[in-house]
Amino acid sequence: MFDPREKIALFIDGANLYAAAKALGFDIDYRKLLAAFQSRGYLLRAYYYTALVEDQEYSSIRPLIDWLDYNGYKVVTKPAKEFTDSTGRRKIKGNMDIELTIDAMELADTVDHFVVFSGDGDFRSLVEALQRRGRKVSVVSTLATQPPMIADDLRRQADHFIDLKSLKDEIGRDPSERPVSRQAAPVDADVEDDDIDY
Repeated sequence: MFDPREKIALFIDGANLYAAAKALGFDIDYRKLLAAFQSRGYLLRAYYYTALVEDQEYSSIRPLIDWLDYNGYKVVTKPAKEFTDSTGRRKIKGNMDIELTIDAMELADTVDHFVVFSGDGDFRSLVEALQRRGRKVSVVSTLATQPPMIADDLRRQADHFIDLKSLKDEIGRDPSERPVSRQAAPVDADVEDDDIDY
């Protein structure tokens, strides 16, 4: 699946990866995640996308964002939008699909193998566009949850599907280790089924 001569780039949809790992019952150790893919080829870039609530004095995800930024990740953030839904519940939405897609397309001439950490069906068009440019695309999400956290059309479009569950031992945080920062939920990790296109 991975060729050690390949230039690899990781594109992590923070909220989607958090939700998938949480559903599988483990926390991601981002240091181990980086090492896991550095061992598979030449890791050119690792992007992490998340929306931030600007008006909060302290965001629980801020320590994670800062750690990632200093430890080999290119962190891409934008302000989240806050609204009240039809049932009166306060909701926060911060979709990073466009940012991730633009960054991936800008690297299409440089990167050999794109690894997208998301199950969001909206990325099917991105995967197809990268493949048309002769690039290999792997998608990391999970089928082990009910319902599966990956859109069927995204899984079918990808060159390779990697079930996050199969990476648990390699990139999961040891429960006995004290985390570098609390594993905080990215902004739209509180997504409901209607917020994710499966």
